[in-house]
Amino acid sequence: MNNYPPQFNGNTYGTTTQSTVYTSSVSSVMKQVYVRMTLALVVTAFVSLFCANSLGYILFIAQNSWAMWGLVLVELGLVIGISAGINKLSSTTATILFFLFAVVNGMMLAPIFIVYTGVSIAKTFFITAGTFGAMSVYGYFTSRDLSRIGSFLFMALIGLIIASIVNIFLKSSGLEWAITFGGVLIFVGLTAWDTQQIKRMAQEAPSSSVGRLATLGALSLYLDFINMFVYLLRIFGNRN
Repeated sequence: MNNYPPQFNGNTYGTTTQSTVYTSSVSSVMKQVYVRMTLALVVTAFVSLFCANSLGYILFIAQNSWAMWGLVLVELGLVIGISAGINKLSSTTATILFFLFAVVNGMMLAPIFIVYTGVSIAKTFFITAGTFGAMSVYGYFTSRDLSRIGSFLFMALIGLIIASIVNIFLKSSGLEWAITFGGVLIFVGLTAWDTQQIKRMAQEAPSSSVGRLATLGALSLYLDFINMFVYLLRIFGNRN
């Protein structure tokens, strides 16, 4: 998803020459992105497992629906705070907020360990990892400009969110499956687009912004991975 503020969102597409002397290595930035994203996924997994094995937490969530909505609002606040305030936040603060988001997301995802079998969760994780890896590699190495595809996917994502809200009231199984497969396709595409976006931002980022860009890029790819995983779990997951 495109969370990049103006500082990281210059004329990156269709530009092959730059007068700026780049002070950061693209490979170094991408390495930081993937390391932070991977660590965040590990944090989310451990928090989810811990919460899923806490009877008190599960009962509290089950008996108080407002608690889950509260977690959703906290997540939205953190994403907006990191994305909108990235130019003002220090690299350390942005990273702390990112991992706090990973913790909150882990709390939200805990119920999947109750609903789905462990084997199907593991299977879906590896399917997601393979798909994510392939699309991220494509986004990094392709010479094709994915900006138009990214704009289309962003609009499709808005449509997906609206359809999901509508289906809360309609409770249509057909629409639910359409949303599920649509979600998979959207986040598969966004993985490639976000990777290309991060790479091109890294080519222009001054050394003082590398840490913040790495955190912002890690957040975008983390969201792509988690959403892809959740939608794929609806397809491949076996319920307890």
